[in-house]
This record gives sequence, C-alpha cells and structure tokens, in this order.
Amino acid sequence: MSENLKTIKELADELGVSKSYVDKIIRILKLHTKLDKVGNKYVISKKQEKAIITRIEKPKTTTESTTKLHTKVNSEVDFLKEEIAYLKSNHDKQLTSKDKQIESLSNLLDQQQRLALQDKKLLDEYKSEINDLKALKMPTQETEFKHLDNQYKDEVNALKEKLENLQEQIKVQKRIEEQEKPRKWWGLWRK
Repeated sequence: MSENLKTIKELADELGVSKSYVDKIIRILKLHTKLDKVGNKYVISKKQEKAIITRIEKPKTTTESTTKLHTKVNSEVDFLKEEIAYLKSNHDKQLTSKDKQIESLSNLLDQQQRLALQDKKLLDEYKSEINDLKALKMPTQETEFKHLDNQYKDEVNALKEKLENLQEQIKVQKRIEEQEKPRKWWGLWRK
C-alpha cells in the first residue's frame, strides 16, 4: 500500500481507538462515500486522516472542558439545591409563624366580638333599668291626678272645718249677744 493511504484499522490502532469508532467518525464527517477501496479494504487519504484525527482529538478537549463544565454546573446545582432546601424550610417556618399569627388574631377578633356583644347586652340592661327608675321618679298622670285630687280634698276638708268652726263661733257669738241683750217681757216665750 502507499504511504499516504491507511486502512481504517491502521488509523484506529494508531489513534488508540476502536475500528467502529473511526467508522462512526467517518460517517459523521460524511466521508464514507469518498473513501477509496483497495482490494476489499477501504483506505483513507492524508486529507481525510487529518479531518478524522481533528474530530477525534476535538472531543477529548471538549470532553475535558465538558467535564469541568459539568463539575461547575454540578457544584452550582448542589448549591442551588441547598439554597432551595434552606428557603423551603425558612418558608415553612414563616408559614407556620403566619398561621400562628392568623390564629392569634382570629382568637382576638372572636374575643373582641364576644366582649362587644356583652357590652351591648349590658348597655341594654342599663337602659332598661334607667327607664324603670325614670318611671318610678316621674309619677304618671293618674298618680298626679290622684295626688292633686287628694290634695284638693284635704284643702276642701280643711276649709269645711274652718267654715264649721267659724259658723260655730258665729253661733256662740250670737248667743252671747242674745244673752247680753235685754229681753222684753213679751219675747220670753220666743226663743
């Protein structure tokens, strides 16, 4: 064979990779239609060999950079996972705290509403008591009329007594005057 041409097996041995891997690279680079056949073996030209070698070595550097990139990405993913876990636990704590605050405020609101209801009941009771006391202090019209009627009756009775006393005194005075008057003999049978 010529020095410029190598078989797929020779190139694979030289690069330290398998024959099938070299064949795969040939297919990726679409060189399989351009290969020359010597006997029953395909041979690769220098130009094709350079393209295959470049392609095989490129993934090695790409693999190294990809490995570094994967390592960096993995460390960032781990960091983000830790941060997510921290934020999740912190979020859970905050939710628990907020739930407790809501429960506390709900209890306070309920208590305030009960106190407001009690205050309203007490206020209604006090209003009722005040109205009862006002009713006791302010006599009704009937009570006033009875009171006035009794007062007038008492005054009338007092005036009647005075009148009777005055009439009695007048009678007594008349008797005294009659007794002091000289009597005439013809008026003795009168009286």
